[in-house]
Amino acid sequence: MFQRRPLSALQHRGIPAPLTGDGAAGLREINRCESGQCKLSLRIMAEERTDDLHEEWSRFWASASGFWRGPPAWRMWLLLAVLVGIVVTQLYLQFRLNFWNRDFFDALERRDSNLLRIQVLLLIPLCGASIALAVISVWGRMTVQRCWRAWLTEHVIDYWTEEGRYARLAHVQGEHQIPEYRIAEDVRIATDAPIDFVLGLISSLLTAIIFIQVLWAVGGDATFNVFGAELWIPGYLVVSVVVYSGILTTAMLLVGSPLTHVIKVKDQREAELITAAHLLRDVGEDVTREASESEAKLGLHQALSNAIRQWRRLCWQLMRTTLVSHGNTLLAPIIGLILCAPKFLAGAITLGELTQAAAAFTLVQGAFNWLVDNFARVADWVSSLDRVGGLLLSLDRLNHASRAAANNKQEEPA
Repeated sequence: MFQRRPLSALQHRGIPAPLTGDGAAGLREINRCESGQCKLSLRIMAEERTDDLHEEWSRFWASASGFWRGPPAWRMWLLLAVLVGIVVTQLYLQFRLNFWNRDFFDALERRDSNLLRIQVLLLIPLCGASIALAVISVWGRMTVQRCWRAWLTEHVIDYWTEEGRYARLAHVQGEHQIPEYRIAEDVRIATDAPIDFVLGLISSLLTAIIFIQVLWAVGGDATFNVFGAELWIPGYLVVSVVVYSGILTTAMLLVGSPLTHVIKVKDQREAELITAAHLLRDVGEDVTREASESEAKLGLHQALSNAIRQWRRLCWQLMRTTLVSHGNTLLAPIIGLILCAPKFLAGAITLGELTQAAAAFTLVQGAFNWLVDNFARVADWVSSLDRVGGLLLSLDRLNHASRAAANNKQEEPA
């Protein structure tokens, strides 16, 4: 059988205390007396930590997707369409700048001052248009993010405060601790990141499609002598960027797989530190008598120790992912030049085509390695999504338990 231990002041504030007994799941009885009524016994299932995370993700999207439904949502869809249009226009400008890069270095190679002057003048409108579009994109993107965050935060706050759930939730142990932090911070991260991810993925997909054609056209085929036999590779620059990107993405997935869990636990420990500090202040100001001053101080130091310990874990994990991401930052531009150098030395391509192909190689591998560049943020987003979904699921269970208790009371004989 499972035993229910009384909550200490810190545990009541959000620092969990596990149940004792065999196994990782069981039933907890939560007794609460409201408005002079008899105590109601709410039976709440204690979940296993290894529960399928898809339940929490599904619960988050069930609420968050409401922002994108209904008559008022057309404005956000229109703004999102404008942002996609800006992404496409930016890619066109990037494509033009790629060819500008070729023409500029060809003019340098030929020492053609007139062509250099033309290229310098052409650079001004290209850069001006790109800067203007980038500024508009920031406004549009942050407007959508701000509106989505405001809508979802109000939805969660209303659900949290309805029928006194915020008070009853404090007595429930589980993966919903520190709801204030989840509402203030995790909702922000969970709504900011998807907009950036969608626009970034669209940009990466179109970049790969457009500049693979440049690599294929400029690089052409290549023949290598391997152990006395000739190896012919069509579009060798395209093959090279696919292989390089595949190796890099695989390395990041292997090295960075624990990052999501590490970030999630780190955020929880930070929230517990804030809560412990608030408790000490409340005790000092006689706002609450949940704990003595010595207990509150001890809890604060323990929370700080837990937070620092988790930051150390995060540091080691980020060092591993930085090893991959920073290595890519250094190698990607150089590899493109090295692969194109033999054809340049053989006179098959010009200096401008060499720099054009190297730039296209960097853009394509950046598109393919979108996950590598955004791995830490994806992990942070998944952690926040999981935490908000967990809070909503806990509120759902409280809601269902309250209704079940009310129904049982109505069925009792007079």
